[in-house]
Amino acid sequence: MSVHQISVFLENRAGQLAEVTKLLSDNAIDMRAISIAETKDYGVLRIIVDDTEKATQTLLASGCILSKTPVTVVCVPDVAGGLAPLLALLAENQLDVEYMYSLFTHKEGKAYMVFRISDEERFNAVLAANGVPTADKDELGLK
Repeated sequence: MSVHQISVFLENRAGQLAEVTKLLSDNAIDMRAISIAETKDYGVLRIIVDDTEKATQTLLASGCILSKTPVTVVCVPDVAGGLAPLLALLAENQLDVEYMYSLFTHKEGKAYMVFRISDEERFNAVLAANGVPTADKDELGLK
């Protein structure tokens, strides 16, 4: 099951990230995950929030350029090396990781990793065939 991540395109200038996170905070939007990548000319802020629609509307109203992307959140054991078997499974099935990052949330010995994979359908089939659990919106407390 996928959830939606919001990717916000940012200018490379001091304070841009602070402005976006303050805007979310001022509108009672709770970030569940955050990742930032930058190039010479711009940055891409990837976030998962508790209310994707509210965040999208708020960010667009403030003039942000953004996109929404489905991503898969995978449950991994919250222990040393808990991610290694999953990454080995992906390598074994020749699935390319475009990017990944973690959620702030940890529950009952589980950690959560966000994955964007080149072949999302095959990725989900491999996870299901190997009994690897994914998290849905309810489990993560998302609207």
